[in-house]
Amino acid sequence: MRKRPHPVLPSARTGLDFAVLSAPTSTQRHVAVLVGSLRKDSFNRKIATLVAELASTSLALKIVEIGPLSLYNQDEDSAPPESWTTFRSQVSAADAVLFVTPEYNRSVPGVLKNAIDIGSRPYGKSVWDGKPGAVISVTPGALGAFGANHHLRQTLVAVNVPAMTQPEVYIAGAGSLFDEKGALTNERTRELLKKFVQAFGLWIEANIRPPAAGA
Repeated sequence: MRKRPHPVLPSARTGLDFAVLSAPTSTQRHVAVLVGSLRKDSFNRKIATLVAELASTSLALKIVEIGPLSLYNQDEDSAPPESWTTFRSQVSAADAVLFVTPEYNRSVPGVLKNAIDIGSRPYGKSVWDGKPGAVISVTPGALGAFGANHHLRQTLVAVNVPAMTQPEVYIAGAGSLFDEKGALTNERTRELLKKFVQAFGLWIEANIRPPAAGA
């Protein structure tokens, strides 16, 4: 009988010194977190919440809700809905962005792509431009939502979000990682996420744009 793979599929190598990554920084960075699943008991939201808890005090992660956003329609650019302007303001105010997503049909959920489209418009006023980013993909399936993870990265190139390449995080078998109260029970997953958020902090510092002169 073949052994079932472990539900967490970490990158084979990170190329990062996590002893260095743990060094505190004096500036707190604010991270907008977008969760691609709207389900009430979403595994993705649980992972996003856990990452926020594991972050050091130099990072403040907050979920920006994308469920209330109507479908993007260019006709509304001149008088955008309040949900659009609120969303754009929340992302614009953040120093960086984290995407936590499931995989739907080898890609990201439509609601997440819609949020990215809304944030990228009107032309020339994208809230994504230059913000450091990272991706976590989460699924009950066996492949760690690999397709969604990499399809999303293609879109991030288009909106000029420099996405962290290592460590990669693909979380498979998510249904077996939590107890009945929603608490994570898999320590290997916890350790991977700790390393991820430490690396993300360093990535943000390396890629964040300096404030404009006179700002």
